[in-house]
Amino acid sequence: MIPRAAIASQLAEAGYVADRDLSTALWMMDYLSRPLLIEGEAGVGKTEVAKALAKVHDCELIRMQCYEGLDANSALYEWNYQRQLLAIKAREGSGASVNEVEAQIFSESYLMERPLLASIRREKSPVLLVDEIDRSDEEFEAFLLELLSDFQVTIPEFGTISARSIPRVVLTSNGTRELSDALRRRCLYHYLDFPDVDREAAIILLRLPHIDASLALQVARMVGMLRKEDLRKNPGIAETLDWAATLAGLGVEDMRQAPELVHDTLIALLKTQEDRARVTTEVAQRLLGKVA
Repeated sequence: MIPRAAIASQLAEAGYVADRDLSTALWMMDYLSRPLLIEGEAGVGKTEVAKALAKVHDCELIRMQCYEGLDANSALYEWNYQRQLLAIKAREGSGASVNEVEAQIFSESYLMERPLLASIRREKSPVLLVDEIDRSDEEFEAFLLELLSDFQVTIPEFGTISARSIPRVVLTSNGTRELSDALRRRCLYHYLDFPDVDREAAIILLRLPHIDASLALQVARMVGMLRKEDLRKNPGIAETLDWAATLAGLGVEDMRQAPELVHDTLIALLKTQEDRARVTTEVAQRLLGKVA
């Protein structure tokens, strides 16, 4: 297990700048073998936590994207019905009994793994990302809790499959609906907010090492101020990186010296017509006056 003091540096090597609270949460998740629930607005980097964690542990990342109507079969397994039908036709006239045919077609070679089943069948513990758990319904939540408690699943035609290894489980939520108390009780919890200016500048420099440090700081300050402008959709960290890369590519060294370019390239940050209309040239210039 990675020592707590080393987690932040190893995450940075994997391309993720974590603060002390998140580093502690990830260490506790590993030490206690508990799922970690990360809540926060879209774009704050919740999914990136799981990706970086997989890099740190040099293991597979298995991602399950949740959506309305997601059921156990879609998340666990399916049978390859087309291959099963072909196998049945191939055995017609072979003299095999019904039981023999069933034993053949409901076997390992016809079983199609979905993310949850795959996560407990790896020899080396993977990172299981249950992304946007708030988009699924409470029935799926209950099913997920049962699986994560026992780390085994019973397939009626096949039998019980127990975990070969216990995955590191990260659940993310955008807060579109309230999650059940049962889920919260079984998980460690971390709220991930947008980074402060210094940490966002550090993220820019880590992901875009060719960029000038002063430009990275100006970009981080500008984005931080934009998020306070009552926008319909706040720009996420990925959008900050796109904008910083764009400005650097255009040869901008000081944003205050290129107000028109700054305003023209805000399409990397502002993703609705309402927000584009709100951040006028005058608003952009007002904010530019504060980036020094």
